[in-house]
Amino acid sequence: MGDTTVRTLEGREAPAPPVESPIDPGPARVADSRTLWQRMRAPRRPRIWFEILLIAVSYWTYSLIRNAVPEQKTEALRNADWIWRAEQSLGIAVEKTVNHAVDSVTWLIVGMNYYYATLHFIVTIGVLVWLYRWHPGRYAATRLVLFSTTGIALLGYYLYPLAPPRLMTSEKFIDTVLVHQTWGSMASGDLKNMSNQYAAMPSMHIGWSLWCGLTIYALAKAPWGRILGLLYPTATLVVIVATANHFWLDAVGGLICLAFGYTLAYVWYGHMPHRLPRHVAPGAGTPLLSRARR
Repeated sequence: MGDTTVRTLEGREAPAPPVESPIDPGPARVADSRTLWQRMRAPRRPRIWFEILLIAVSYWTYSLIRNAVPEQKTEALRNADWIWRAEQSLGIAVEKTVNHAVDSVTWLIVGMNYYYATLHFIVTIGVLVWLYRWHPGRYAATRLVLFSTTGIALLGYYLYPLAPPRLMTSEKFIDTVLVHQTWGSMASGDLKNMSNQYAAMPSMHIGWSLWCGLTIYALAKAPWGRILGLLYPTATLVVIVATANHFWLDAVGGLICLAFGYTLAYVWYGHMPHRLPRHVAPGAGTPLLSRARR
């Protein structure tokens, strides 16, 4: 059989469009395949029930894995001694001075104890809610940063057990929660057996607070909001040192984990989270098959 022809308006014959072979998908299907890949990377409209379930399950899994890491006390204390000596050689070992100075002001150290115990969760959840409500197009990418930051931190807890300064037997750091009998620390008092006390590196108080601060600074319109975004991780850094829960270098570990989270989000979405559209376009994230049936 010859090629199929069609008659044009001018009366001339022209070859008909080629029919796609069942073996060769043709350019149309290749285009669909590329679109599907692009749609996998595109921001999707978040769903409240899924987000609540995801956050709850993720935090439960994080806590389970973190606390399941063997508490290698001897190695953790040995690592703490090494960190302390390294900071002394760098001239940044001022944790003990800050710890004792702040502890002498009762109202201040008690406030910091409660800050350490509560704002870590409250502010992080608050930023997630703010993103979900007012920046849905950036929500998934920014959430990916937070989750991947936390996930990589678990490797740090497993590979490098580290005692916090307050547990060092060779130094005279003050466990401020224990001394002032304030509620909130899962690593002191009656709750110490429920948490791995030797998971100080990296500091997720810094990782999470810096994630909050950078997100607020990048997206907030009001100048005072952006200033608060910068002050929050700064205050957190002072608190973790004053309460003897972390070394300065633990904060550096948290920063490195956060950098990994942002890198992963950039690779996946092709942009930094704050550069993505604020809102998700109608129909974005809908499977191609369901769209074709409309």
